[in-house]
Amino acid sequence: MLPAPRRGGSPAEALLPLTARVPAMARPARMHPSVFAIEAAVIDWARRTGLRADPAVGFHRMAGRAFAEFDAAAAALFAQWLTWLFHFDDELDEGPCPLEVFQGLLTGAAHHPLEAAFADLWRVTSVRMSDRWRARFAMGLQRQHDACRTEARNRATGRVPTIEEYPALRRGTVGPYLYDLVEPCLRVEVPGWLQACDPWRDLVEACSDTIAWCNDVASLGKERGDAHNLVVIAMHELDLDERGAVAWVLDRVEERCHDMRGAARLLPLDELEPKEARDASKVACAYLAAPRAHLDWLLESARYT
Repeated sequence: MLPAPRRGGSPAEALLPLTARVPAMARPARMHPSVFAIEAAVIDWARRTGLRADPAVGFHRMAGRAFAEFDAAAAALFAQWLTWLFHFDDELDEGPCPLEVFQGLLTGAAHHPLEAAFADLWRVTSVRMSDRWRARFAMGLQRQHDACRTEARNRATGRVPTIEEYPALRRGTVGPYLYDLVEPCLRVEVPGWLQACDPWRDLVEACSDTIAWCNDVASLGKERGDAHNLVVIAMHELDLDERGAVAWVLDRVEERCHDMRGAARLLPLDELEPKEARDASKVACAYLAAPRAHLDWLLESARYT
């Protein structure tokens, strides 16, 4: 059982037991030395595209940690995508943005500010990538659309997702293409056969689950009343109180962190040419660094306070 949360503390402090239980999350992530330049690039891009980049929310700091070992341009591009994605998520959850905006994104429309910002990012991001990567990204966008429609139906009928079906649904709503974006940010592309192999898919799914479920814990207070949260689902299905449900979710997060490490060790990198192996390793390392980078961001960001 977890200790009671500290009065006035960040909701993400409930995640701190993971730092003692998961070796990869034991120490704070290194911050990119050019974090202020990354912040400036994000603010400039957001102003130019009509979005808002709140320094207190600090997506530049999440990207600065996740891409601390790479150049500032990689971190800045990823931070811009994070800024767009969270605006999009907020519009879908709380604003007037209809689900039909997905079609605008796929067709290149610019009627909605989110569509215009997306088009700007897409132009920069996709220029170096193959048609196969572009198709993969579009498929991830379609998966998010389908998952958001399912959530909308659940909300309309008052249905609570089951523990069994929630992980796949959450991987959809979180934006599956977020993990595809690591490649263009690092200016590499992972071979299609490696993308399709079980260890790579297990690595990406475990990373997605870890980040999404940690986010569920941190956002519980802000999103209270929404059943699309693993803590809420555990309370509903397992008859737990809130502290017991958070403890249960942390156990699941710990398991998925171990799954990440196991999947990374099974990647068939020795079957690649040396440059391909180096490129794929860069992407895999970014995934492995993401959970602690995300935790540090949750602990300091004003988004869920």
